[in-house]
Amino acid sequence: MKLPRDLSGDELARALQRHGYHVTRQTGSHLRLTSEVRGRIHHISIPRHDTLKVGTLRGILGDVAAYLEVDLATLRAGLFKA
Repeated sequence: MKLPRDLSGDELARALQRHGYHVTRQTGSHLRLTSEVRGRIHHISIPRHDTLKVGTLRGILGDVAAYLEVDLATLRAGLFKA
């Protein structure tokens, strides 16, 4: 499954909220999301751009997949259902 090419930062933040993340602050044009799974805290920053670059999106999803201990394909399938 390919990554979406037209995903905004706000849309990604909403999708990640289904996986336990919540917005903890906004600084300028970036959102900071935080999750606590199994007693571990994880923070990620997401730019609030209209369209995220594919490399930026891939990096964010790679971090989230490592934290949630799932492979990237499983995470993508759960976030971007067709």
